[in-house]
Amino acid sequence: MSLVVVLAIVTAIALGYLTRINIGLFAIAFAYIIGCFFMGMKPGEIIELWPLKIFFVIFSVCLFYSFAMINGTLEKMAEHMLYRCRKVPYLLPYAVFLASTLIAAMGAGYYTVLAFMAPLTLILCQRTSMGLIIGGLSVNYGALCGANFVSSQSGIIFRGLMVNAGISESQAFIDAFAIFAATFALPLIVISLFVLFSKRGTGSDTTADIAAMQAPGPFTGQQRTTLLLTLTMMAIVLAAPLATLLLPGNATARFINSKIDIGLIAGVFSVIALFLKLGDEKKAIASLPWATLIMICGMGMLISVAIKAGTIDQLSHWIGGNIPALLVPIILGVVAGIMSLFASTLGVVTPALFPAVPALASTLSIDPMLMFVAIVLGSQATSISPFSSGGSLILGSAPDETRASLFPQLLLRAAPIGFVAALLANLALAFIF
Repeated sequence: MSLVVVLAIVTAIALGYLTRINIGLFAIAFAYIIGCFFMGMKPGEIIELWPLKIFFVIFSVCLFYSFAMINGTLEKMAEHMLYRCRKVPYLLPYAVFLASTLIAAMGAGYYTVLAFMAPLTLILCQRTSMGLIIGGLSVNYGALCGANFVSSQSGIIFRGLMVNAGISESQAFIDAFAIFAATFALPLIVISLFVLFSKRGTGSDTTADIAAMQAPGPFTGQQRTTLLLTLTMMAIVLAAPLATLLLPGNATARFINSKIDIGLIAGVFSVIALFLKLGDEKKAIASLPWATLIMICGMGMLISVAIKAGTIDQLSHWIGGNIPALLVPIILGVVAGIMSLFASTLGVVTPALFPAVPALASTLSIDPMLMFVAIVLGSQATSISPFSSGGSLILGSAPDETRASLFPQLLLRAAPIGFVAALLANLALAFIF
C-alpha cells in the first residue's frame, strides 16, 4: 500500500508537470481512490483530511496583505528603497535583495514580489553594470527569504506543516524563524561573493542613468494607512510568541499567546482595511493565491493518506537504518532540491518531507530544526532555474534582446550556484549542530 501511495504522489506530480493542471486536483482524486477503494476509508474521512487550518490561515492572511498590493503600497516601498541606493551602485544587489525580502515579509508572497520586482531589477541591470545573474539571484533570493518570514505566506505554511507533523506551536515558531534566518544569511554570503569576485557584479562603472533616476512620488494617505496597519498586525502576531519565549514562566504572556491566532487576527484587520477603504473587496479576493491553496491542500490530503498507510514511518525507518546521522540533513536537502525541479516547495516538497522529520529526529537524535532548514534550503536552491516557476517569471520579465542570453545563464550558472551554495550550507550546519 505504501508503494501505491508513493506511485500516486509521483504520478500526481508528473501529470501536473506535463499537463499544467493543478497538482492538487490530481492529489485529491488519488486520495479518494486509494483511501476509499484500497484502504477502506469512508468518503467523509477523506474530506476531513483537507487541511482546514492551513487553508484558513493562508486565505485570511493573504486577504489582508492583498490590500497593500492592490493599492500600490508595496510597489512604492520598492521604488523608494532602490532610489536610496542610486548613488552607491555597488549596493544595488543588496538593495534589490532587501527590498524583495521586506516586501515579501509584509505578505506579498514569492510570486507577487517577483512579478513586479523582477522587471524593475532587470531594467536596473540594463542601466548599470550589474550582471543579469546577480540581479536575478538577488530578487529571487529576496522574494524567497521574505516569504519564509514567520508571519508571511511560506513561513505560515511551514509552521502549519510542522504542527501537523507533531511539533509544538512554540517550537514550530522557533524552527520557522530558523528557516527564515538561514534563507537570509545564505543569500547575503552568495551576493557578497558575487560583488567581490564577479567582473560585472559590482556595478562600479554605472552609467549616469541610475544616478539621475527620478525620485518616486510620496506615499498617499491610503498607502501610509496600509503600511501602518500592516506593521501593527505583524507586531501583534510576533509580540505574543516572543514574549512567551523570553518569559516562559509568565502566566499573562502564556495566556495572551494562547489567544493569538494569525488567521483570526488577519481576518479582523481585513475588516478594518475594508472599513478604511484601503482597497476593493472584489479585487482583494480575486488576488488570493487560489491555485497555491488548492495545490497545498490537495497534496495535504494525499500525504495524510500516505501517513495512514504507514508510508512516512517506513521512509523514516529506511533512512534511519541506511544513512549515517550526519548525512541525513544533507541527503534531505539534495532530495528536496531534485524534487523542486519538477514540483512546488510549498505544495509538494515540504508537505512530503516534513512529516518524516519527527520520526527521524527521535531515531537518529538529530535536531528537527536542522532537518527542516536543510529541506527548505535544498528545495528553494533550484527555484531560479528557467524550468521552475521563479526562474520562468524572471525570464518572462526580461526584455526581448536579453532573454536569449538570460536563459542559459539561469540554467547553467544561477541554478547550479544556488544548489551548491545550499549543499555547502547544509554540510556546514550538519557539522556545527
